[in-house]
Amino acid sequence: MSEENTVKKDAAPAAAKTDARPARTDGARPARPQRRGPGGRGGKFQRRRKFCKFCADTSLTVDHKDPVLLAQFISERHKIIPSRVTSTCAKHQRQLTTAIKRARILALLAFTPLHHK
Repeated sequence: MSEENTVKKDAAPAAAKTDARPARTDGARPARPQRRGPGGRGGKFQRRRKFCKFCADTSLTVDHKDPVLLAQFISERHKIIPSRVTSTCAKHQRQLTTAIKRARILALLAFTPLHHK
C-alpha cells in the first residue's frame, strides 16, 4: 500500500508542471497600451477624408452619354470600381452603375478589354 501512495504523490506534481500558464488570482485583464491621437496610431500622416465627387461638385451629373467621365470609374479589366475605392456615396454609385451598363449597351463603353475600338 505504501507503493501506491508514492506513485500517486509523484503523478500529481507532474500534472501541475504541464500547465505552463500562470494562474490569475484577481481575474483582471492585463493593461492595454494607451492610444495615440484620434486614429489610434502614432504616425505622422493622417488619412484624408473621402468625399463623393458628385456631391461635392453639383455641376457634375451622372450621364450614360459621357464615356470620359464613366471611364474613370472602370478598371483596366473593365470592371466597375466599388464605392469604397472611388469614395462615391451610395446614391451616386447606383446611378454610376446603371449609367455604365447603359453606355455598354449603346457601345459607348466596352464590356471587356478584348473589345477593340
